[in-house]
Amino acid sequence: MVQTLPIEQLTLYGLEQQFGLQEVADRAFFSEWQGELPELSPAEQERLARVEAAYANLERRSLLENTVKLAIVAPLLDLAGFFLPPFYVTTEKAVEITATTDSFTLKGRLDVLVLKDQLWVLVIESKRAEFSLKVGIPQILDYMMAAPDSPLPLYGLVTNGSSFVFLKLAGRQYARSKELILDQDEGLVRTLQILKQLAEIVADD
Repeated sequence: MVQTLPIEQLTLYGLEQQFGLQEVADRAFFSEWQGELPELSPAEQERLARVEAAYANLERRSLLENTVKLAIVAPLLDLAGFFLPPFYVTTEKAVEITATTDSFTLKGRLDVLVLKDQLWVLVIESKRAEFSLKVGIPQILDYMMAAPDSPLPLYGLVTNGSSFVFLKLAGRQYARSKELILDQDEGLVRTLQILKQLAEIVADD
């Protein structure tokens, strides 16, 4: 009998053992988040400043997951153009994936999914501010592996509102960006620049 488990229970080690997932150390594998990135307009920079101010106000209390999506994720998706054609956004999508051993099935519900013609472009897992991104990385990779087969890579983003990590999955190989911090080294600016870069890449495919 196949056992059903919540996706939250699986670790990176479990993904590697049960699904053959491999992390790639070669920086060239995930070059999209590095190098020259799109410039931001003064209006975009002003909007990001408002997002930072909103976060500073909200973090004084417990920043819940839905608040992270509303105050941080939604403005970033809007500025990156993901609410406009050829993309569309859906939320709270149920996903399911079965281990290669067929011994168990993982089920979960991802927070935000950006699609282009049924291609999973960007999967976003948002966590409460108190959570480390290490909690969300195995989950988002699991969600990405549950996507329909495609020759094109998939991209993911994990955030708790103040930190951001991008991921790329191609087949069963993945890599992640460094952690970007909202109020350090223009972390929010770079996050939007990477989102805009990914939007351009995927729209051209």
